[in-house]
Amino acid sequence: MSTAVYGHTPGESLECMSLAIELRKEEHIDPHTRKVVLRVGFKLGGGIDQDPARAPYQYPDNGIYVTYIEPDSPADRAGLRRHDKILRVNGNDFTMVTHDRAVKFIKRDAILNMLVHRWGLPEIR
Repeated sequence: MSTAVYGHTPGESLECMSLAIELRKEEHIDPHTRKVVLRVGFKLGGGIDQDPARAPYQYPDNGIYVTYIEPDSPADRAGLRRHDKILRVNGNDFTMVTHDRAVKFIKRDAILNMLVHRWGLPEIR
């Protein structure tokens, strides 16, 4: 299992095009519990504890990726897209994190200041 992220070694600097996204969660009533929860509207895949060969999408590394965006959700309105690679959330490094830890960071705060890498952006020259 490779720990390389876009062909670089963990701990070394990485130069890539990234986007800053501010996602404000919204209150939503959980239909099962009838309790108010904060909703983000996206699902995650990946993590350093996951086997990328068994994932439904073949990402090049063990990073944290957005695998689903709910239409008209906070994530959709903030500009997050399926297959975005999450690099940071509220100052926390997401390049070398387990799946469960990433989920806990996402659930923790009402506002997510995210840095993501999006496939297809022009390379830095």
